[in-house]
Formats: sequence, structure tokens, C-alpha cells
Amino acid sequence: MLKIPFTKMHGIGNDFVMVNALEAARWTGVDWQDLARKVCDRHFGIGSDGLIVILPSSLADYRMRMLNPDGSEAQMCGNGIRCFARHVYDLGLTTSAELAIETLAGVKVVRLNVEDGKVASVRVNMGAPILEAARIPARIDAPTVKDYPLTVGEKTYLVSCVSMGNPHAIAFIDESEVDALHLPAIGPLFEHHPMFPERTNTEFCVVLDRRSVRMRVWERGAGETLACGTGACASAVAAILHDFVEAEVDLILDGGRLRIEWQGDGQPVYMTGPAEYVCDGEYYYGV
Repeated sequence: MLKIPFTKMHGIGNDFVMVNALEAARWTGVDWQDLARKVCDRHFGIGSDGLIVILPSSLADYRMRMLNPDGSEAQMCGNGIRCFARHVYDLGLTTSAELAIETLAGVKVVRLNVEDGKVASVRVNMGAPILEAARIPARIDAPTVKDYPLTVGEKTYLVSCVSMGNPHAIAFIDESEVDALHLPAIGPLFEHHPMFPERTNTEFCVVLDRRSVRMRVWERGAGETLACGTGACASAVAAILHDFVEAEVDLILDGGRLRIEWQGDGQPVYMTGPAEYVCDGEYYYGV
């Protein structure tokens, strides 16, 4: 049996079990996918939307692995990387307010907003959005995916697709529809649709005004969550491309609010939001 120290954190309700695995020798033999499935279980484990592992990196200050509750690995996690950066800083592993973090979606630069010695918020350079259909990837005979009529179940949605290192399908819907959506029923139909060879995250968005968008999300490998950072970025990009909103916009999710900025034309997307602690503990692995 291995006793695994962990910290549980959340970014506007998107919660994660954080494990410090910088001392690689100690973790020999740990099956991270198996561990993710176990710890994320909300009945038999700790309960979370993902397992985040802190690892050394030869490319950046640190490397982040993010594993979903089904054991699959996400290329990137916007809420998770904010939690990662704050945790590394609070552990005293760095004194710098700016960190480079290696992910499967590339190296992301994160800036901590530190007030009176405490991290108040985290701003992440999420990189430029990917709009080319083949790179998202989405199976469509067109260079990009904007307002594509996608039939899911008995309804057709106008879908726009963006990758923020992981794929997103965004549907703009009426305000009267958003709270009535039964995501456990329709979310898997989007996630596993043949149009998406690597599955997809799906965001249902309502434009409230030029500076705010309401969003609900079904995450690939995790299901319905209270928030999704990359999804908020992808949705903001799609809304800006439609000229629904300004270049700086608040995404209002079930768990809270994120500020997203994008100037278009291949520029990076910036995401700003909180990262909060829940608890510390030990997980008994191999019992």
C-alpha cells in the first residue's frame, strides 16, 4: 500500500486532486490512469473532475499532467493550470510570480497576481486558438467549422469548433434553453459524434450582452462540470469571431466567472480567474 499525500483544489468549482510527484523515484509503479479513475470517484474515492500531477520538466519550470475521471489524459486544462501554478508557489517551490508550465498542448506561461503574500488570481497565456478543422480535429469538408448544422439526437445545432490544445464544439442557444438542457443525455452524443475523431468538449452558450456570455459545459472524459477553462476560452473566441462580444469578455459558468481576452488574428488567448484550496489528505493506493 502506498500512502499518497494530496491537496484538493478548485477553479470556480472545477475541482482537482493535486499530487506532487517531483521526486520521480518514489512513484515507480504507480499507474496514473488507474489512480485517476480511483481518486476521482465521488463515492469510492476523494471525488474530483481530474487528477493533476506535478512533475519535473526539461522544457519549462514544471510539467503538468491532467487525467480525467475515466483515466484518459487531457492535453490541457485551464482551471487546472491555475490551481497547479498557485500550489507550486504556495509550496515554496518557486518565488517567481511567472511560471512556464509544460503541458501536452505546449508550454504555457502563467502569471500569479500576488497580494499581501497571497495569490489572489492567476492569468494564463493559453496560446493562440486553433481554428483549422483538420487540426481541431473535426471531420468536415471545409477549412474551418463555423455554424455547422450538426444533428444530435432529434435536434440540429449550429456548431462552431475551436481547439485550445483540446477540441471544443460551441453552440450558441437561446437563454430560455440553457438551464433546461439535460447534459447527461445530450453531452455524450456530442462527445462521441463521428464528426470528432478524438471526441470533443461541448459548450452551450448564451450571449447576455457585449461583455458577458453564460456557458454550460460537457467535458470529454469527465461529463458535466461546473466550469471549464479551455472551454471558456474557446467559447469566447467563437463569440468574438461572430462579433457577438468585445475582445475582453466575462464567461459566466455554473461555478463562477472567468475573464477572457483575445485580440484575434493569431493572437494568444488570456484567461484570468481564481484558484482555491479545499483540503489536504492522504489517499491509500493499493489497499
